[in-house]
Amino acid sequence: INNYVEGTQTRARDKASPSGLYFRDSKRKVDYVLAYHYRKRLARHVPGAASPEPRRGFASVALVSNGSTGKGRAEPQQQQQPDDGQRALQEWPGLPGLEVVELSPLDTLEEERRLQREEYERNLLEAGLEIEKDPENKSQGVSFVRIHAPWQVLSREAELLKIKMPTKKMYEITEEKGILKTLNEIWCKLTEPLQPQVPQQENTKMKTLSYPFSREKIYLYNIKDKDTFFDNATRSRIVREILKRTFTKARNSMGIGTLIANNVYDAAYPLHDGEYEGQNDDMNERKLLYQEWARYRVFYKFQPIDLIRKYFGEKIGLYFAWLGLYTEFLIPSSVVGIIVFLYGCLTIESDIPSKEMCDQRNAFTMCPLCDKFCDYWNLSSACATARASHLFDNPATVFFSIFMALWATMFLEQWKRLQMRLSYFWDLTGLEEEEEHPRPEYETKLLQKKLKNKNITTESSNEVRCTLSFNLCGICKLTWSDRMPGYAANFGLILFMIMLAFSAVFGVIVYRITTAAALSFSTNETTRSNVRVTVTATAVIINLVVVLILDEIYGAVAKWLTEIEIPKTEKTFEERLILKAFLLKFVNSYASIFYVAFFKGRFVGRPGRYVYVFEGYRMEECAPGGCLMELCIQLSIIMLGKQLIQNNLFEIGIPKLKKLFRKLKDERTEVKEMDTNQSKDPQQWDLDYILEPFTGLTPEYMEMIIQFGFVTLFVASFPLAPVFALLNNIIEVRLDAKKFVTELRRPDTVREKDIGIWYNILSGIGKLSVIINAFVIAVTSDFIPRLMYQYAYSQNGTMHGFINHTLSYFNVSQLKAGTQPENSLFAQEVSFCRFKDYREPPWSPHQYEFSKQYWAVLSARLAFVILFQNLVMFLSVLVDWMIPDIPKDISEQIKKEKTVLVDFFLKEEHEKLKLIESFIAHDKQKRRSGTKSRRTRAASFSQCHRSPKGSFTSFSSQHTVV
Repeated sequence: INNYVEGTQTRARDKASPSGLYFRDSKRKVDYVLAYHYRKRLARHVPGAASPEPRRGFASVALVSNGSTGKGRAEPQQQQQPDDGQRALQEWPGLPGLEVVELSPLDTLEEERRLQREEYERNLLEAGLEIEKDPENKSQGVSFVRIHAPWQVLSREAELLKIKMPTKKMYEITEEKGILKTLNEIWCKLTEPLQPQVPQQENTKMKTLSYPFSREKIYLYNIKDKDTFFDNATRSRIVREILKRTFTKARNSMGIGTLIANNVYDAAYPLHDGEYEGQNDDMNERKLLYQEWARYRVFYKFQPIDLIRKYFGEKIGLYFAWLGLYTEFLIPSSVVGIIVFLYGCLTIESDIPSKEMCDQRNAFTMCPLCDKFCDYWNLSSACATARASHLFDNPATVFFSIFMALWATMFLEQWKRLQMRLSYFWDLTGLEEEEEHPRPEYETKLLQKKLKNKNITTESSNEVRCTLSFNLCGICKLTWSDRMPGYAANFGLILFMIMLAFSAVFGVIVYRITTAAALSFSTNETTRSNVRVTVTATAVIINLVVVLILDEIYGAVAKWLTEIEIPKTEKTFEERLILKAFLLKFVNSYASIFYVAFFKGRFVGRPGRYVYVFEGYRMEECAPGGCLMELCIQLSIIMLGKQLIQNNLFEIGIPKLKKLFRKLKDERTEVKEMDTNQSKDPQQWDLDYILEPFTGLTPEYMEMIIQFGFVTLFVASFPLAPVFALLNNIIEVRLDAKKFVTELRRPDTVREKDIGIWYNILSGIGKLSVIINAFVIAVTSDFIPRLMYQYAYSQNGTMHGFINHTLSYFNVSQLKAGTQPENSLFAQEVSFCRFKDYREPPWSPHQYEFSKQYWAVLSARLAFVILFQNLVMFLSVLVDWMIPDIPKDISEQIKKEKTVLVDFFLKEEHEKLKLIESFIAHDKQKRRSGTKSRRTRAASFSQCHRSPKGSFTSFSSQHTVV
C-alpha cells in the first residue's frame, strides 16, 4: 500500500499527474476509488493507566501510541474482539509509550469500521490489486483509497468474465448494393452537418474480430501496449467485480456493497476522464462528450452512440440509443398530428352540427345545469365549445388513431432491429448472463436466519463464510415462508396506494361538483356564465399538483416495498421495482383521464331523476359539445405539466440542491484545519466525490414510458401529443446527457444486450392503446352517432338536423319540487326543455325510457370497437411479420464472423504447427551430427513430447487445440 506517510508526503500530490488520474508515480492509472469519512478518537485517559493490570468493565480498550512515528498508532494485526484490550497488553509486554484509554460508543464504532477497512484493503492486496491511500491529517474528514489493477489481474479477470477483446484479424463488412446503397449514400451526404465531430474508425468497411480473452491464446490479440489494451471502462468493471466478491470476517461482510451499506465506506466509483471544461487543451472523452453531445446548442446533431457506449457502458448506451430512436419516430407522428389538427381547423366552418349549435335561430332551450339556482339556457351559448371540439373530434381522428397504433408497432420492430445491429457492432451477440452477487440486504437476512435457526454464537469464521458462499443448500437461501410477510405487505400497500389514487380523483370530482354549485349561487353574471371554464381549469391544475406529489410518494413506496421483499440480486430487485413503480405511476397519471374519457357524464340520470352525491349535489355532466374537449384539456395539462415540472425542472433543480446540501453539510461537520496533504488544486477523485451518485436508469426510462402512454393511449383526443413529446425529448436528450457528463459520478459499466423488461412494458402499452383508442372514438366522441344519423336517420343523407336528433324532450312540470329555477329570467315561457340523450319524449307511452336510437347507437359503438380492434391488431401483426427482427445484412455478418473466427484459429494453429515442426526437424538434424551437447540444447528448446512414431502429442503447454 502506497501510503503518504513518509517525509515526502507534502510534495506527493504536487508530483502527481496533472490530470489526477494516476498514482503519485504518474505511471499507474487510478482504476477505482473508495471514499470514507474518518474521525480521530477523542479518548479519555483512564486513571491508573500506568498499572500493568488493565481495568475491568470497559466496553473497548485500544492501544494508542503517543510517539511521533508517522504511523500515528500501533496495533496488533489480529482482529480485536471487545475483550482484546487485555490480550493486546499481554501480547505487547514492556512496550514503552503505551497508554490504556477508554473509548466512547462513537469511538468504538469508528474503531470497528477502521479495522474492517484495514482487513478489506489487505484482502484487496491479496487479490493482486495495488492501493494508494491518503494520510488522515485532520481530526475528521474524508479520505480516499485509490486502486490500480496491474496487467496480471486484468488478464486473469478478463478471462474469468469472458470479456470480448479485439484480435489481430479484421474482416470486410458486406455493404448493401443497388438502390439501397445509393439511398444510403445520399442520406449520409444530407446528414453530414448533423453528425457529431468525434473520432471515427478510419475504415468503416472493416470490423475487428473479437473473441473472449484467454491468456492461453494471448497471441491472437492485438496487444500493442498492455497499459492501454483494456480501456478505462473495462478496467473499472474488472476492479468492481473484485470489490464485490472480496469479503471481510468482521460482521461477515461480503463485498463493497455490504461495507457501503454498513457505512464502513461512503462511496465507491470509477473516475471520470478529467474535467469536461477548462483552459487546458488536453482533450479527453468526457470533454468530447460534453462538447458534442451534452450541450443544448448541439440539439440538432445526432448522438455519438458509440462514444457513449465506450465511456458509460452498453446499458447506458442502449438507453440513449432507444431514446434517440423514439425521438426520431416522433417526427413523422408529429407531422401527421399537425395535419390532422389543421384538417380540423380548415373544416370547422363547414361542420354542420357546430353550425346548427351556434345558430341562434334554433331555439334549443336546455334544462337547468343545477337545481334551484340555475336557469334555463340556450344551446347557442355553448357555440365556442362546440367549434373547439371539432378540432379534435373529426373523421381524421379515426385515421390518426389507426396510424398511431401502427406507428407503435413499427417503432418496436425498428428498435428490435437497431438493438440487434448494435449488439453485433458492440460484440454483444452470444452474451451470456453473468452470475450476479447477492445484495447486501439479502446476505444480512440470510445470516440472521442462520443464527436464528441454529442459535450459533461461537461458530468459527470459516463456517460463517460458508453461510455467504451462495451455495444452493436448503439453509443458504430464503424460502417462501421467509418472504411471505414482504409479499403480504406488498399486496396490501399496493392496493391501498391504488385506492389512494382513486380517492384523489374522487376528491377532485367532489371539488368540481361543489365549486360549480357554489359559483352558480353568485350574483355576478360573468361568474355564472363562466362556471364550466373556471371549474375545469382549476380542477385540472389541482389534479396536476396531486399527480406530481403522489408520483414522488409512489416512487419511494415502490422502492421500500421492493426492499422488504429481499430480492437476491440487483437485476431481480430492479425488475420488481420497475413493475411496482410503473403500476403505481400508471394508475396515478391516467386515473383522472380514464374518468373523464369513460365515466364522466355516464351516470348523471335525467331531468326529474338525477343522480346525487352527498344529498344535494348532482353528478357532473359533459359539456354540450361532449367530453372529448375536456379530455383533451385534461390530457394536455397533465402531460405538459409533468414534462415541464417533473421531467425538466425537477431534474435540473433537485441534483443541484442535493449537491449544495452535501457541500454545506461537509463544510459544517469538518473542522477548519490545515491539511498538509491537500494541494491547492483538487484532484479528480475529490471533484467526483462531490458529484451525485448514479442510482440507475429506472427514473429516466419511467418518465419516457409514461410519456409514451400519453402519446399512444389517448391520442384520438389530442393529436398534438406527439408534437409536445418531440419538443420535450429534444431537450430531454441533452438534459440527460449533461446530467450524466457533468453532475453524476461515472457509473459502473454494465454489459446488456437489450433494454430488458422495459420492452415488454412498451409492447403492452402499444396493445392497450388499440383498445383504449377504440373506446375513445366509439364512446367519448360523437363519431358513431354522427355516422349513424347520416346513414340511418337523415332524410337527405346529410348532417342537417343532427343536433335536434340527439336532444330529448322533458316536461318542466315534472321537475321535482324545490328543483325548479327560482326567479327565472328566461325570455319566454318554458314548457319543455331539452337534454342530451336518446330517450322517449313525454308524450310517448314509455316516456323517458331509452329509445330505439339509443340501442342502435350502442350496438354500433360496440361493433366499431370490435371491428377497429381486430383490424388494427391484424395490421400490427402484419407489420410485425413483414419486418424481420434481425436485419438481413446483420444475420449474414454474424454467420460470416463465425466462419472467419474458425479460419483465423486454424491459420494461427497451423503457423504454430509449422514452427514446431521446424524445431523438430532442426532437432533431428542435430541428432544426426552426433554432437551430444547440441542435441541436448535442441531437445530442451523444442519442449515437445515425441511419440514412438516420431510425431508429437502436444504443440505447446500454453495453447489448446481448436
